[in-house]
Amino acid sequence: MAAPFWLLLRGLKFCEEFKEKCPICVPCGLKLAEKTQTAIVRHFGLQILEHVVKFRWNNMPRLEKVYLKNNVMGLISSGTQSILEEESHIKDVLSRIVVEMIKREWPQHWPDMLKELDTLSKQGETQTELVMFILLRLAEDVVTFQTLPTQRRRDIQQTLTQNMEKIFSFLLTALQQNVNKYRHVKTDLAQEPKAQANCRVGIAALNTLAGYIDWVALSHITADNCKLLEMLCLLLNEPELQIGAAECLLGRHLAYFMQGKLEDRKPLMVLFGDVAMHYILSAAQTADGEGLVEKHYVFLKRLCQVLCALGSQLCALLGSDADVEMPTNFGKYLDSFLAFTTHPSQFLRSSTQITWGALFRHEVLSRDPLLLAMIPKYLRASMTNLVKVGFPSKSDSPSCEYSRFDFDSDEDFNAFFNSFRAQQGEVMRMACRLDPRTGFQMAGEWLKYQLTAPVDTGPMNSRTGEGLCSVFSPSFIQWDAMTFFSESVISQMFRTLDKDEIPVNDGIDLLQLVLNFETKDPLILSCVLTNVSALFPFVTYRPEYLPQVLSKLFASVTFEVVEESKFVVSVQAPRTRAVKNVRRHACSSIIKMCRDYPQLVLPNFDMLYSHVKQLLSNELLLTQMEKCALMEALVLISNQFKDYERQKAFLEELLAPVAGLWLSPEMQRVLSDPEAFISYVGADNKIADPVLEDPSGLNRRISFCVYTILGVVKRARWPAATEEAKAGGFFLGYMPSGSPIYRNPCTEQILKLLDNLLALIRTHNNLYTPEMVARLGDTFAKALDMLEVEKNAILGLPQPLLELYDSPVYKTVLERMQGFFCTLYDNCFHILGNAGPSMQQDFYTVEGLATQLLSSAFSNLNNIPDYRLRPMLRVFVKPLVLSCPSEYYETLVCPMLGPLFTYLHVRLSQKWQVINQRSMLCDDDAVDDNPESQEMLEEQLVRMLTREVMDLITVCCVAKKGVDHNTTAAVDGDDDEAMATDVTPPASAELTELGKCLMKQEDVCTALLITAYTSLSWKDTLSCQRTTTQLCWPLLKQVLPGNLLPDAVSWFFTSVLKGLQIHGQHDGCMAALVHLAFQIYEALRPRYAELKAVMEQVPDIQRDSLEQFDSKLLNPTLQKVADKRRKDHFKRLIAGCIGKSLGEQFRKEVHIRNLPSLFKKVKPLLETDVLENEDGEGLTAFFEP
Repeated sequence: MAAPFWLLLRGLKFCEEFKEKCPICVPCGLKLAEKTQTAIVRHFGLQILEHVVKFRWNNMPRLEKVYLKNNVMGLISSGTQSILEEESHIKDVLSRIVVEMIKREWPQHWPDMLKELDTLSKQGETQTELVMFILLRLAEDVVTFQTLPTQRRRDIQQTLTQNMEKIFSFLLTALQQNVNKYRHVKTDLAQEPKAQANCRVGIAALNTLAGYIDWVALSHITADNCKLLEMLCLLLNEPELQIGAAECLLGRHLAYFMQGKLEDRKPLMVLFGDVAMHYILSAAQTADGEGLVEKHYVFLKRLCQVLCALGSQLCALLGSDADVEMPTNFGKYLDSFLAFTTHPSQFLRSSTQITWGALFRHEVLSRDPLLLAMIPKYLRASMTNLVKVGFPSKSDSPSCEYSRFDFDSDEDFNAFFNSFRAQQGEVMRMACRLDPRTGFQMAGEWLKYQLTAPVDTGPMNSRTGEGLCSVFSPSFIQWDAMTFFSESVISQMFRTLDKDEIPVNDGIDLLQLVLNFETKDPLILSCVLTNVSALFPFVTYRPEYLPQVLSKLFASVTFEVVEESKFVVSVQAPRTRAVKNVRRHACSSIIKMCRDYPQLVLPNFDMLYSHVKQLLSNELLLTQMEKCALMEALVLISNQFKDYERQKAFLEELLAPVAGLWLSPEMQRVLSDPEAFISYVGADNKIADPVLEDPSGLNRRISFCVYTILGVVKRARWPAATEEAKAGGFFLGYMPSGSPIYRNPCTEQILKLLDNLLALIRTHNNLYTPEMVARLGDTFAKALDMLEVEKNAILGLPQPLLELYDSPVYKTVLERMQGFFCTLYDNCFHILGNAGPSMQQDFYTVEGLATQLLSSAFSNLNNIPDYRLRPMLRVFVKPLVLSCPSEYYETLVCPMLGPLFTYLHVRLSQKWQVINQRSMLCDDDAVDDNPESQEMLEEQLVRMLTREVMDLITVCCVAKKGVDHNTTAAVDGDDDEAMATDVTPPASAELTELGKCLMKQEDVCTALLITAYTSLSWKDTLSCQRTTTQLCWPLLKQVLPGNLLPDAVSWFFTSVLKGLQIHGQHDGCMAALVHLAFQIYEALRPRYAELKAVMEQVPDIQRDSLEQFDSKLLNPTLQKVADKRRKDHFKRLIAGCIGKSLGEQFRKEVHIRNLPSLFKKVKPLLETDVLENEDGEGLTAFFEP
């Protein structure tokens, strides 16, 4: 029966107090550690001894240290059970005690340590294994983890290096002797314990070698004609030792040499020799031939990594100055590597891809006949590898069994496979650059096969309709793989071959087969459309096939599954995502064709236009998005008119239906009045059947108008060539800055619609007022909430794979309404974001534009939720600012951004205050269905909004060379752990013209500075690091010449220290904040004594050290010490306020004293170095003999 918890707690408290306070810990620990005791008692006794060494060693008398050391060595000699009986945790703690003593006393006070260990090892296998553990642990603590003070680490590492020949000799001898003994007796059942003991020592020796091999001098590894490497290759065929041998051979353990001089790496080519290659190949075949055994599978992974490392070495050495010839076994190497690429394990297949890419890219190897002969085999293997099989929950492929070892869920596997497939695409393109025709021929054969193969839907039918594929159907996964393959190789062929070498006839034949293929399966049809796009470049050689392509695409735009037409026509059927994807895919293909081949499509413009008009005439045939996609395609072609008046007339005609509806008195009333708007779109109704009934048909007319305006604004442009623009009537002259001024043919029409667009945005913002929310009908009470799929994306919850395609786009009329509001809101801001780049000066000079934007886009922001404010900043404010010429900063951007930044600072401060209070209190009165999930969502949204705001401020204020601000991916970048540790801001981080303009306005300047520095203590590490490195110093530097208030200066400095308190546990963030604090203190301390008062409040600060730092800083006559040393000194001063992770906060400090240094630096000390020495030892050291 288990003891009660309070008793366990009392026992634990007694044990901890005993270790801390008992004066007779050493004899007690030794008594408890005797091998007559039980394992758990012995372990506690050894823990006591370890605690004594770690925390009391510095205060122990010398004789007691010697007594403890001798007794511990005695425990290794005769105080443990035999190697096979002893518990591993006993061995571990015993080796830890010895290493802790070594770290404190060797070599200065314990010069014979290595001799003592050597003597112990001669007593038998038990002692030899423990000695191995000690040597490995020592290397890990000193070299790998570096858990010692610098001087002790240097002393120990240099002594290890001096004795490395002996250590390596000892390790190799132990390995060789025990392996030989093991092989000699392993088949004799009578001597099985003896064999197991030798095997254990062999494994320990290999593990220890792996701990040394990546940092010792290469000469030790290549000694005796690379005897070690050959021995390791030999052991690859020994089942019990092969994993350890592979770990030693692994590239990561040879990383030091792989990055070293090429000349030094040459001996590693011995692994391409006959003997080594034979053992590597036979080990792979044996391990693979025994089926899926976890131990063998782990070995195969290691062996695969070894082969990858060999490939990397070959790529580095061949063709370099190292004078290395092509290895004779290169063909064998490629065969063995291909075996891993064709292995059932998807993980092993993916592990080979980077090396294949390196081989195909290599200047010398890519011309080698052996590698060129391997390309068809690699492509054939890729055809198999692209087929998405191996889900851990299934059993339809040999890969599934392996996936159950490698992946926790189908979602994990799916994410991995998508990444693996993208990687394969890259490598296939590289292979096809060397042999484009083979790839194209294979793609053609596979495509023809799929076009004639019968459809196999498999056991799981799609919910879209009877007899249709789901994403797991055998036919679909084959189509999907074939489509990816053909897309990759065909695109590469067009980039590689000259025009007259392109196999046009073959390509056109394939295109015709694809165009003639008919299917009612949405998933297969989507693949067919991708193949049409992939083969479309052939049409540039045979334009007469363009009408057929257009016909195929237009038929797919209106694609429906027969089952769906059973719904009443007046009510739009709940289309599944698979059907929606086909229609959207067809629209995208048409847009892409018009964008990339406008000259080809231009002669067919009239046919295209009449077809689109015919489709648009049927109200229910297309969704609003599909209608607008087709109109976008027309606008793209109209750009090829290169005639301002003709294009303007066309756009006027295209926009006429929209303008008529948008400018009508009824629409004007609806767009201007929130109540009328809610009523018009049917959001105030109560619906009896929320699945079938759909009263919101009218709202789609508003969507149509907004989509169309967006499509025209986004796509209508003047000719790129200035001469063509002048000839077509688009060119108006030059700006004072010298940049050309163009006019957009859509400007006149779009500006007419602008007022109502701004009215709609204002109305939409006002929907979030409590009065308006209360007016929503029962069915639509949550119509303004986020869609569930958006919430899941933010919380990082995966969606079941089948649902991605088989579920309806909107399951209920509430979801449809949520989608309507969300898309409408986003698209309105997309229009405003695109208006600047599209209409340029015609938009920026709209009368009172800043005032109009403030009263519409920025109205009622207090009630706008974070998930709506964030896209507004990203898709509207940021593009507007980036595209606006400096001539309009004063009239448009500053009047708009000033109030916005002031507001955003207040909003974010309040949000973070709530989060901080929430983390301190636990609210028991939460009434939400799922309060924890809701709080997580809210916090994550605040983080994402914070990043968006700080990114916007940075874009506006800081100019950095070589950075493209248009990338938005970084804003959503997640996580604190993936942060860079490069913290010094680039030298070119200066304020932009706009930044200077904003900083001239006192209220805006204050808002920017306060937001930047307050954000350092918000609990978002990623935002803190970016703000620290990019924004804080340039903003503060701008106001330094002025007279800052002492309180303000203290506040800036304190804010950085607060940031250190919260984010100091993250290395990248800590380094950036220390650098910023150092900059501020150095720049402002001479003018503001108040900063010293702030420093004096830092916990545990050494006052004399601070005085020393200050005196050097304030005394200009002293020669300045190196920047790094000043910064290190400063970092030591503020160490008390650098935050630690929870695991570090309550850890007891281990203090290891430095011993008299063994290795004196020969470099003479400079005067400044003497004065720098904080301990006052510098001057005395100068006069030492």
